[in-house]
Amino acid sequence: MAEREFTGKHMLAIFVGAFGIIITVNLILAYNAVATFPGLEAKNSYVASQQFNERRDAQEGLGWTVDAKAKGGLVILSILDEAGQPVQVAELEAVLGRATHVKEDFEPDFQFDGTAYIAKASLGGGNWNIRMKAKAHDGTEFVQRVVLDVRG
Repeated sequence: MAEREFTGKHMLAIFVGAFGIIITVNLILAYNAVATFPGLEAKNSYVASQQFNERRDAQEGLGWTVDAKAKGGLVILSILDEAGQPVQVAELEAVLGRATHVKEDFEPDFQFDGTAYIAKASLGGGNWNIRMKAKAHDGTEFVQRVVLDVRG
């Protein structure tokens, strides 16, 4: 069997092929990053910033702590007051979705059972977020992103 000579053309083909793969992968990743970006959080960030401190102080004045867990096909959202007692809010809006994209986002139908808000949801393993907006009976708005780590 005759040995083939390794020439500059062979090196050029290896070089172009290797960098072609790297550039292609980078372009695909960049496209997916832009395509899955959910967009703006506020239409006008300057206007939103003008009321930030007021809203934050009012929300902190409620003294609520929020926790979420997934168990047995249910998502359990606990809202507790400063004394550790369950809070039943006047209104609750929530969007449950992955931390990295909005493709799987949905609005669970949370129902208060006397101790927590419960909704049916079949979630795959990984990091999920609940973006919740609750309103206290006095009209104070409580907005928070609650991290939900689902195992299995």
